[in-house]
Amino acid sequence: MEISKGIEMLQLDFKGNLIHPVLIWDEEMVVLIDTGFPGQYDDLRIALEKIGVPISQLKAVILTHQDVDHIGCLPEILKECGDHVRVFAHELDKPYIEGQLPLLKDGHLEHPPRGKVDETVTDGQELPFCGGIRIIHTPGHTPGHISLYLMESKTLIAGDSMYSVDGMLGGIHEPTTLNTETAQFSLKKYTELDITSVVCYHGGLNHKNVNEQISELTQGL
Repeated sequence: MEISKGIEMLQLDFKGNLIHPVLIWDEEMVVLIDTGFPGQYDDLRIALEKIGVPISQLKAVILTHQDVDHIGCLPEILKECGDHVRVFAHELDKPYIEGQLPLLKDGHLEHPPRGKVDETVTDGQELPFCGGIRIIHTPGHTPGHISLYLMESKTLIAGDSMYSVDGMLGGIHEPTTLNTETAQFSLKKYTELDITSVVCYHGGLNHKNVNEQISELTQGL
């Protein structure tokens, strides 16, 4: 689904569980935000081909956090793209993504996906890609969870900091959140932004009065 020019929300189905990585691109840059579950590489590749952007053209992968449904296809992407793709993540989740520490929620996996993080990002940092991407550190779901604000289109890529149902934001998903109190306060950072659209990894696109919805979710915090 095209959100704006050069911004496409993907929809991948994993055993009935729909997830939404995001592809953004312009004449100079192709960026994938999150990579899907392990075993979804072919689905991801086909989805990008349908958009007209072969996966081999990726120049950056930004990981919102360490969970297995977000880093699952990273090894295959790195194998396909080689040194011309750079991986970005927050420093607090980097050792889990690289395999130095067991994944916080999937530590039981015998062979978890992993890959080298080339650059760590910090709260408020702006990446000069595709009109500007502002990093928002939104811990709680994991310590190093980040959200991304696409400055040109005023689109918020919320990762797992929120979920949505039928176009309405549902706040944090407590069963999968490591620190619910921290996660609630992370949402307050969104009230400082002018947001036109929100993409939740679980739930997809929201574009109806999203600033008001976020304000309601953060009342009393």
